[in-house]
Amino acid sequence: MGEVTVRSELNAIVWKIETVAGAAVSADDTLIVLEAMKMEIPVAAPRAGVVKTLLVEEKQQVSEGQPLAILQF
Repeated sequence: MGEVTVRSELNAIVWKIETVAGAAVSADDTLIVLEAMKMEIPVAAPRAGVVKTLLVEEKQQVSEGQPLAILQF
């Protein structure tokens, strides 16, 4: 089994977590919604797999490049 780390593309706040650890996801499913400058930015799964770990919580500040979740495939 392989793993992929999903990272934040910008400095933002975790507005909403749309999945849970153990959930099966398809490519392009929204995992997390970030909020920056009053805009909602969805973070999608780069490929199909299972959410192994969520590394952030709602309302948490995240930095560009920060790991948000780990997917197994």
